[in-house]
Amino acid sequence: MYIKKILWAIAIVGLIAAAAFAYYIYGVMLAPNTNFNNNEAYIYVKTTDGYNEVRQQLKPLLKDIDKFDVLAKQKQYTNNVKPGKYAIKKGMSNNDIINSIRSNNIPVKVSFNNQNSLEKLAGRVANQIEADSLELLQAMTNTSFLNDNNFKEETALGMYIPNSYEFYWNTSAEDFRARMLKEYKRFWNDTRMAKARNVGLSQSQVIALASIVYEESKARSEQPRIAGVYMNRLRIGMPLQADPTLKFAAYKLPKYKNTVIKRVLNVHKEIDSPYNTYKKRGLPPGLIAMPDISAIDAVLNYEKHNYLYFAADAKRFGYHKFAKTLAQHNVNARAYQRYLSSQGINR
Repeated sequence: MYIKKILWAIAIVGLIAAAAFAYYIYGVMLAPNTNFNNNEAYIYVKTTDGYNEVRQQLKPLLKDIDKFDVLAKQKQYTNNVKPGKYAIKKGMSNNDIINSIRSNNIPVKVSFNNQNSLEKLAGRVANQIEADSLELLQAMTNTSFLNDNNFKEETALGMYIPNSYEFYWNTSAEDFRARMLKEYKRFWNDTRMAKARNVGLSQSQVIALASIVYEESKARSEQPRIAGVYMNRLRIGMPLQADPTLKFAAYKLPKYKNTVIKRVLNVHKEIDSPYNTYKKRGLPPGLIAMPDISAIDAVLNYEKHNYLYFAADAKRFGYHKFAKTLAQHNVNARAYQRYLSSQGINR
């Protein structure tokens, strides 16, 4: 009888211990352990991060970081941290969290447009992926890469087709550049290449002209017509006389640093620059800004007409009046100049 009591006592103690252990395991592995009100929270793990850096990000998001430590060590996550962007959903257990930050690297959307230099593009992209702006700029301007892929410093920006792309957050500068080259080649498919040959321009020349068209007008409906004006000028050997190229040339001079040119004046037409299309015939050495795809396609599909001139329309902001003769153009141009003067825009 005494032995039976002892055995019963041992059994009860064992059951209590097992229950306590099971409860502990439940608390460490399966119990909800989040401490935020939103449906999701995110952590960003850098390529150089170790467990301590991950733990610092997790600590304010969890109820009990110590229990998370126990399971992270048990599951060998502490020695196997993976870089990337990871989601932690409200109510997740430690086990769920570790599974998520170990293998569910979330892609991010990287978007860019209207960047008028590689420096600004690098800064824009650096706000969306791990690579910093200096790393990106160094990759974008790498001489060997540019030479190997038929780009120059003046045309390098044209490799980056403005759009939204899916990347992993921990993408390196070199991987970003490689992906953009791939997208550039995909953009220049057989159809676009055939159209470029048909209009007598190289890819870089198409983008250079498209950048002027885009700076002249954001209205997609008239971009093909503006492109047609410039193609007509190129065909007869007339200077492009594109005001946006004068602004581009001016902004490279110390005199115009941190200024905004709202009105192109005769003094700007005297700037000594290969981008001064009033003095230099043909296309400039490269693009003056990042054109939208609509402007690139506008050049490839330019409107065939007899217009040689256009001037901004003071009555339809963002649009232009087109003319076949210089006399008619002067009438249109003077009307717009009067409008600028009436608004106090003198420079």
